[in-house]
Amino acid sequence: MKTLLIGVGQAGGKLTRELVDYDDRMEFGAVRGAVGVNTASADLRGLPFETVLVGQDRVNGQGVGGDNELGADVLESDAREVLSALEGRITAGTESIFVVAGLGGGTGSGGAPVLARELARIYDVPVYGIGILPGRDEGAMYQVNAGRSLKTFAREADALLLADNDAFRSVGESITEGFDAINREIAKRVGLLLAAGESVEGVAESVVDSSEIINTFRDGGIAALGYAAAEAAPDAEANINTVTSTARRAVLAGSSLPDATDADAALLIVAGDPDAIPRKGVERARQWIEEETGSLQVRGGDFPLSSDRLAAVVLLGGVERSERIQSFMERAAEARETDAAGESSTDPGAEWASDDLDDLV
Repeated sequence: MKTLLIGVGQAGGKLTRELVDYDDRMEFGAVRGAVGVNTASADLRGLPFETVLVGQDRVNGQGVGGDNELGADVLESDAREVLSALEGRITAGTESIFVVAGLGGGTGSGGAPVLARELARIYDVPVYGIGILPGRDEGAMYQVNAGRSLKTFAREADALLLADNDAFRSVGESITEGFDAINREIAKRVGLLLAAGESVEGVAESVVDSSEIINTFRDGGIAALGYAAAEAAPDAEANINTVTSTARRAVLAGSSLPDATDADAALLIVAGDPDAIPRKGVERARQWIEEETGSLQVRGGDFPLSSDRLAAVVLLGGVERSERIQSFMERAAEARETDAAGESSTDPGAEWASDDLDDLV
């Protein structure tokens, strides 16, 4: 899927850089351009693509200090500057736009939904979001910001792919120590998803192309992305169990949003040497995903790669009913109750079902 990336805020810019690096390193050619957007000039330094500093008349390049309402206001006012930077970058060959942001900070959580809305208003290609949920120990402000931004971002984008920092945290490792590793894990998952269907070595028996990704995202809402890999045997028949077990690990242990398995749609991509990918294994894995998610819309196919390993990438669309989302909303509501400037909270499940959840835009 040929895409343009827009990293908003500090976390969004860093993850966008990692996505660009991964695509370049793997020579996939799926990422056709990137732009970084921020209110803090220091956070734009070192990004290897065009950057846009917004809100200079409001915060003088110093950032919004975690205030996502201010972040939303700044992007409302300066959206034209960002759109100007995109002129000529979104061409007839562009199949999607991804707005990337951390949901705990100020510029990303406030500005990303605004930017997604403006892009969808102008461009006739899907506009997706990649949102990073803060870990449990990242502080009350980050939980509150993410809780307020989550629903708004999911509504304004055609779909929001979530990555939970706690899903990638190693035992005994602090979130700060693990940020770079977390970004690499997210980039690997998203990079393989975007590369599916692009021009690579080998010929897939069952091609996965951009339309399969778009159709899996089509119902909107929240999406999750799983990944797992294992050593492959030279003979395809010997890899039947490998493919099925790897697909299960991708969903149950390697997801960007753990425990989110109740989905409206799913896409299974098996990457590896075409001669090592067993059709029976892919079909069995697809059937297992259908049973596990309760969805009748489960697509599957191959992604030919020169490798001695087999990888399973599983995209789940429409996972907002999952326990993980509800648990996070409860955490955000509790943080808001204890925050000095917080407001009284309603039931998190009811908040998600309602249109009255502290909309930022």
